Amino acid sequence: MIAKWLSTAALIALAAFVAPSAQAQGQTPNTAVSGTITLVAYAGIFQDNYVATVVEPFQRHFPNVRVNYFPGGTSAQMLGTARAQRNDPQTDVIIMDASVSMIGNGEGLFERLTPADVPSLNELFPEARAAGGEFGPAVTFDHLVLVYDTQRVQPPLTTLRQLWDPSLRGQLGVSAPPNIQGLALTVMVAKMEGADYRQTIDPAIRRLRELAPSVQTFDPSPDGYTLILNGAIRVATGWNARAQLIHDQSQGRLGVLLPPEGSVYQINTINVTRGGRNRAAALAFTNYALGQEAQKAFTERMFYGPTNARAQISPAALARTAASPENQARMIPVDWSWMATVRDQWNNRWRREVIAAGSR
Repeated sequence: MIAKWLSTAALIALAAFVAPSAQAQGQTPNTAVSGTITLVAYAGIFQDNYVATVVEPFQRHFPNVRVNYFPGGTSAQMLGTARAQRNDPQTDVIIMDASVSMIGNGEGLFERLTPADVPSLNELFPEARAAGGEFGPAVTFDHLVLVYDTQRVQPPLTTLRQLWDPSLRGQLGVSAPPNIQGLALTVMVAKMEGADYRQTIDPAIRRLRELAPSVQTFDPSPDGYTLILNGAIRVATGWNARAQLIHDQSQGRLGVLLPPEGSVYQINTINVTRGGRNRAAALAFTNYALGQEAQKAFTERMFYGPTNARAQISPAALARTAASPENQARMIPVDWSWMATVRDQWNNRWRREVIAAGSR
């Protein structure tokens, strides 16, 4: 399970000598690889920080390679783009949720990767490599949190169960399925109610149906973090990495809670498009993105859990990520390959039983 191996490996990575990265630090710029690649990934603050900590340093290492960053929307939208371009790919590298990339792997949209092509694969945590099988591995780890307005939620939020408090009626923003946040929340509520999500989600759906009248929006737009800071809602579901960054930017106005009832990992994989126009540059970028330098820089900037076991992350940054031992202890293991088989069923139950209850 991710929670088990990350705890051990993260401590080892912090404790002792770390071998040189496959993408050596301070090496002479590589001018042998050239061309232009298109990277498709998330928009907003992810893009801003990924460009600053990964894309721009990569281009300094590879001055003859130009990376065009294209914000691709949701992972499902990115998959749709890859499908539409199957016969003439316009993209080279795509960062997307693992539950969606595995669909693309099965459809032959992405390349199989080996250490010969991407040496940094040898430095990854075992489960980071396993997240994509023979294809693109995990490039970040994250987890679901509750975010709240520290000025308007007093005393501070401390448990998942507090969402059902009458004082929050009409003040919640919940990202419902098909957003993966909604699927993760279903797992968390099932555990809160003492149920195994693989056996039944009936208790979770029942409790979520009871919560529905308190939800102002099941599709927070632009996002729950912004709606909280604008005063539109008080509590929302969100991802830890973005929440931690916005917490700092808002000088603590945005509170972040990993519920004691548990949370769920979100894994992003990095995928090389099959048939892309510049394979060599795409592989070079993928190798750099998985390497120690990029993993350290992005984790310390935006608090995504690292997937490179040799990256030397500062203890202060690690403590705010999904990789910290304390956070791992609260993680609920999720079989995302199994989840793919019931995703439509869960989506339909949310639409019919939960969202519909909020409009009554």
